Amino acid sequence: MNPPSLFSPLQIGPYQLKHRVVMAPLTRMRAARPSLAPRPLNAEYYAQRATPGGLLIAEASPVVATGFGNPGVPGVYTDAQVAGWREVVDAVHARGGLIFLQLWHVGRVSHSSFQPGGALPVAPSAVAIAPEFKAMTADGKVVDYETPRALETSEIPVMIESYRQGAKNALAAGFDGVEIHGANGYLIEQFLQSKSNIRTDQYGGSIENRVRFLIEVTEAVIGVWGANRVGVRLSPYGIANGSGEADPMPLYSHAITSLDKLGLAYLHFIEPRASGTGRADVDWKNVPSAMMLYRPLWSGVLISAGNFNGASAQSAVAEGHADAIAFGRFFISNPDLPRRLQRGYPLTPYNRATFYGGEERGYTDYPVHDELARA
Repeated sequence: MNPPSLFSPLQIGPYQLKHRVVMAPLTRMRAARPSLAPRPLNAEYYAQRATPGGLLIAEASPVVATGFGNPGVPGVYTDAQVAGWREVVDAVHARGGLIFLQLWHVGRVSHSSFQPGGALPVAPSAVAIAPEFKAMTADGKVVDYETPRALETSEIPVMIESYRQGAKNALAAGFDGVEIHGANGYLIEQFLQSKSNIRTDQYGGSIENRVRFLIEVTEAVIGVWGANRVGVRLSPYGIANGSGEADPMPLYSHAITSLDKLGLAYLHFIEPRASGTGRADVDWKNVPSAMMLYRPLWSGVLISAGNFNGASAQSAVAEGHADAIAFGRFFISNPDLPRRLQRGYPLTPYNRATFYGGEERGYTDYPVHDELARA
């Protein structure tokens, strides 16, 4: 039997994908203000990148008002936000595409200016992000991160319920599934990692305890969607937002084997060579491969993301290291990315200066290849 290719069909949960080029979740900060609801411009952006039988993972969306750390990010906890997302979903479905929503809480990667009432951000423990990393305030100033407030044990079920409600809201908006954001130093990863979790209750200390929040959130979301329409994203070797476990293997081996028992739609890795690419182009050399190290522990569909090109994506799929590849920056600048990769068309360079905030420029004005050919 021939090995799979980037353009072989793939079953993810109940869905049959026609190709394995996935759009990664990408923060773009273009939601309506002050509602933080998706707007018609966002629907146009996602529809441009939808293909029949292709999977888009929509940008990370806070499940509760305390979950923000950036301006202009869409939420998924109000009626207006759900209505805005419904327009996005309808536009993607009209093009034959599938779309999952990434559920998010930033935890300590925030600032009091984003928090209701100006309160401190919440986190597993009152441990600040190191001064070498900088926070952005709601009015755009660059400052040191504040020391967050540790969640009380009694507050954790309330936080889990926020994820459950976010999952219900995503279902109401018509999404095809959801992805739980457990990567990049945000709240779930803060619980996972020993440098940010110094709790002494059942959510801290041992690896089993630190993984508990991830599993309980995942089980809550499964209760809404069913396991086969829920994915989880992890970054075992990431260093974004002050994250990083000294020895990731024991922690993430336990997390992944625990998740594997739940029958999820997929597991989604951020490869370590791309950690930090939200703020600068990096390609770390001589780093471990998450997909290769942890693949033996995962029996389901595996998606990998991080500085892939067409050739390396094809190799990863053909060699069985991953089942699908998620692209971020090149999906921004190439709305027709799957077709370009399949046909070997050149890729339009992206403009990093237009990644965050703004209007059409750098968002919905990138051409498809046919437009380039006619120029």
